[in-house]
Amino acid sequence: MAHPAEVEVLNKALSGIGVDEKSIISILGKSHHEHQRSIRKGCSKFFFEDERQFERWDDTAIKNLKLEFKRFKDAVVYSLMHPWERDARLLKKALKKGPQQYYVIVEIACTRSSDQLLGARKAYHSLYDRSIEEDLAAHVKASERKLLVALVSAYRYEGPKVKEDTAKSEAKALLNAIKNADKRKPIEDEEVITILTTRSKPHLREVYEQYKKISGNTITQDLEAEMFLRETIECLCTPHTYFTKVLDKALREDAHEDDKRALTRLVATQEAGNFKGITDKFGQRIEERVKGAYKDVLLGVLARGEINGKA
Repeated sequence: MAHPAEVEVLNKALSGIGVDEKSIISILGKSHHEHQRSIRKGCSKFFFEDERQFERWDDTAIKNLKLEFKRFKDAVVYSLMHPWERDARLLKKALKKGPQQYYVIVEIACTRSSDQLLGARKAYHSLYDRSIEEDLAAHVKASERKLLVALVSAYRYEGPKVKEDTAKSEAKALLNAIKNADKRKPIEDEEVITILTTRSKPHLREVYEQYKKISGNTITQDLEAEMFLRETIECLCTPHTYFTKVLDKALREDAHEDDKRALTRLVATQEAGNFKGITDKFGQRIEERVKGAYKDVLLGVLARGEINGKA
């Protein structure tokens, strides 16, 4: 018969984000028929008796458990795969899943360098015999289409030069577009799309600062009702705000499955140094909330980024 302490350890090992493989192996390695039966009785979250007193597992719980084991595999694969191929596959997956995953396309298009994004587009050609642009144009029917196509097509200047007068003028243009949202959505405004998809990131950060001076609010505050556009601007202008928000949602007790998946994607795909300043905070949260080999991989990738970011 299973000791109550073993049942408690097993329940903990199978709950949360990831799984504690060592605890599971330790208990199941010495298990026999009666021992296993008492474990099933104790793990009522995973096993139950149906109306015919047939002992069976809970399909939903087991599906979730499979997902937790899969997280480790995904973290390893994302870390080892060539970044161009990895991003191309993530773009394709997000496109297939539909509007609720379009933010992944924004994340990749806005947080990669010009050469990295170009590489992902080349990889997409090789993998799928067509371009990401034509797939976006064919499958995205909503107002996000123009912005998404332009974002993935961008090859931004990456130098430090910024024209303050131009940034001020474009900040005013963004403010006018947001003020006139009742006539036309800002995401459908040609000038807004042009600014966000052609300007360098240093320039856009200057636009962000100029907007704050003119409006008294940040652009993201004034775009409270425009979630898609707001996340685009966060990724381009204040990526740490975006990363913090995604990681925070992923590590909550009641995190949605898509949010948990984002934890793997973000930690395993971002460039070294991108988490500088927030590594300690989220490293501690990962220590507390994540289990087993999955936790070890995530912490290892975060540590690698912090070391490389200081180099």
